[in-house]
Amino acid sequence: MAAGATAAGAARLAYSALNQRPPGGPKTWSRTNHRGEPVTLLEGPAVAVGAVAGVLAGLRSAGGRTSLAMAVGGAGAAAFGTYDDLAGSGERRGFGGHLGALRHGEVTTGAIKLGGIGATGIISAALAGGSPADVVINAGLVAGGANLLNLFDLRPGRAIKVAVASGALITAGGAVSSSAGAVSSSAALAPLAPVAAALALLPEDLGERAMLGDAGANALGAMLGAAATVLPRPARIAVLAGMAGLTAASEKVSFTKVIERTPALRWLDMLGRRPAHQPPAVVIPAQRSADLSFAGTARSADDTDATPPEE
Repeated sequence: MAAGATAAGAARLAYSALNQRPPGGPKTWSRTNHRGEPVTLLEGPAVAVGAVAGVLAGLRSAGGRTSLAMAVGGAGAAAFGTYDDLAGSGERRGFGGHLGALRHGEVTTGAIKLGGIGATGIISAALAGGSPADVVINAGLVAGGANLLNLFDLRPGRAIKVAVASGALITAGGAVSSSAGAVSSSAALAPLAPVAAALALLPEDLGERAMLGDAGANALGAMLGAAATVLPRPARIAVLAGMAGLTAASEKVSFTKVIERTPALRWLDMLGRRPAHQPPAVVIPAQRSADLSFAGTARSADDTDATPPEE
């Protein structure tokens, strides 16, 4: 529980400090959401800082290897995500767009992030330990988690809700492994820190005052992927296959349209969000609009055309 409290407190402190003195000035972090209203990207770095701080605070009580893997995975994904948030043009999207650019000799910021998060995943997986096969699987979980969570980073609160659900499933799976003596009970609670950090800033996200951006979504996804390394190998393979399937589906299917057509998913998606007719509570001067899609994320045309950035 100390890890979760530390993560939540550090996330709130980081967000407050970053808003008081945003690196590069407010213009650097200002974007336009799906309503055409201004939001700040500072939520993402704050969530990443809080999540990493929480994991490190619980380093002794939780599984040491898992905690280190999560910290490195989250920090690396946040760094490359921030780079693409601030330097990316949004002209190239998805795996196809960035790899196509590489074939023509163009190195996009998204391609750099794709390679960077892939390398981060390998380092994180090596820290988690295991056989060579386990390292390969775990690297896929870290990089795939960073990618997948960003697929849902299109509306207020959506990515955080998916992170909470994912964290709960990983914890449940870890608890089963713990009861069987495969992992420690503290290692089973590894998702607590990233989830707590995200929930600490959920009000800003739902209130459409701030957004995760690549920095926050990539970091959360990578850390949850690293947390999943405590699961048995068959479970990890199943999770990785699910990640791959959803990523492939995103090439052709708009997740936003699927959610809107499914009553239960739509209800969950709208839970806590501002109704379409309700004006914003706080107005922040808009400075710049840019796409925040993950470099390796294949968002459908329906999502990206209708949604300038995350929300």
